[in-house]
Amino acid sequence: MYSPPATDDDTRRMTAALAHAAAALGTTVHGPPAWGWHGRTLGHRAEHPVHGVCWLRLLSIPAQKAGGKLWEGTERAAPAFPRVRKPALHALHDWTADAYAYHAELTAYIDEPLLSPDPVLRHELALTDTWFTSIRTSLSAIAATPTDRTAVRQEWIDRAVPEYTGHPPPQITEWTCAHGDFHAANLTEGATVLDWEGWGRAPRGYDAAMLYAYAQLAPATAARIRRELAELLDSAAGRATLLVVCAELLQSASRGDHPELVPKLRALAEECTLPVSTAS
Repeated sequence: MYSPPATDDDTRRMTAALAHAAAALGTTVHGPPAWGWHGRTLGHRAEHPVHGVCWLRLLSIPAQKAGGKLWEGTERAAPAFPRVRKPALHALHDWTADAYAYHAELTAYIDEPLLSPDPVLRHELALTDTWFTSIRTSLSAIAATPTDRTAVRQEWIDRAVPEYTGHPPPQITEWTCAHGDFHAANLTEGATVLDWEGWGRAPRGYDAAMLYAYAQLAPATAARIRRELAELLDSAAGRATLLVVCAELLQSASRGDHPELVPKLRALAEECTLPVSTAS
């Protein structure tokens, strides 16, 4: 869930850390806070004397886990995807205090509404043909990008798909680069793609499958996504990737996230295992 941390102490700690980051990066924050998944991140609109209106985003993890894929994702994405609509990166600031490591990113402010306040799409969208054209361009550019980063591993697929869907794990033969968290809360009405911390190699069509799976409570929009991204979703490989995404979201649901999506995900997982000729 996109919500504050579980404890008031963590809320105060993150709020104080964001104030530290703002001062270190020479910005003034204003407006309401924007909490990320279970309060792991905190974002604020900010003013910078050179860059103008910006977005300041803070990530916090225990100090012993600092670094690695999530830490460097936005920094490495900045030069890696020149053809993708995403916020420009202006500055970074890292520090450690009281057993926590902090990573702050100052990016351009995108003055475009999000498609949804959280990943699960609960209302229908009137997405334009132009929006889908831009998204297809971005998905193609992302998939074509070489990378040594990993978003999904076959070893995880082998464990998670049987555990959470009850079906044998697909053996993925097509791997491409993926954004890794491609859902309505990370996409704007202008087709800008946000939140680049977790990108890396994944089954082909992974981003399209995630967008579609998270949209199951808005059936008309989900059907439109399926039609517009059919090249990635409506094939044996595409259904295998959908099954992988269903397993991932069902794993998340087992930890208390988006329980209302579970029946739809189970139905989608069953559909993914049907023969090609009878799948919808």
